[in-house]
Amino acid sequence: MPKLYVANKNYSSWSLRPWVLMSELGIPFDEQQVAFGQGSNWQAFRSFSPSGRVPCLTDGDTVVWDSLAITEYLAEHHPAVWPSDRAARAWARCAAAEMHSGFGALREQCGMNCGLRVRLHDIGPALKADVARINELWNEGLARFGGPFLGGAAFTAVDAFFAPVAFRVQTYGLALDGPAAAYAQRLLALPSMRRWYDAALAETWRDAAHEEETLRYGEVLQDLRAT
Repeated sequence: MPKLYVANKNYSSWSLRPWVLMSELGIPFDEQQVAFGQGSNWQAFRSFSPSGRVPCLTDGDTVVWDSLAITEYLAEHHPAVWPSDRAARAWARCAAAEMHSGFGALREQCGMNCGLRVRLHDIGPALKADVARINELWNEGLARFGGPFLGGAAFTAVDAFFAPVAFRVQTYGLALDGPAAAYAQRLLALPSMRRWYDAALAETWRDAAHEEETLRYGEVLQDLRAT
């Protein structure tokens, strides 16, 4: 059975993508959680991941690192990973790739921290542009392919790639409109997302770098995590 290496569920947006994809599609896997340590995690993560980063999937002698590569590896054996409609599939791949490589301001200023509720000190032009593009993409996918998910009736990889954004919307109160706002809540209500969230709240260890980054950009209004 494939083994998926992930880090702290409270923080690791990259780990969430393949985890929620495999969970929602019923693809069997063993989960191996390796927590972030203080400072560099290079040596610890290099013991299983060539890049020294998570997520990483091992399947027998095959090692697949990077969330997008894992997604495509899974798609070779599980067609439901991407939408069945050709146009929807092309759009979904573009949107997932855009999320994978872009949205730098969103990543920097709104790092995933599931258990907090944060008021941002400022929403500058770069972050506004990122949120506006998320809003545009989500509304476009839902309108073009009929919903309730971005590529149509079924949850697919494109939804998995935006799943961490739903947690960011919840944590930072990011404003979306119309169907996009409802879609964020739909993602948060998925059974696998609820399991990830509950596990994130139960984690008691803290990563100083992630915590400091949150305080750099916002004020913590509520901390729902276990102590």
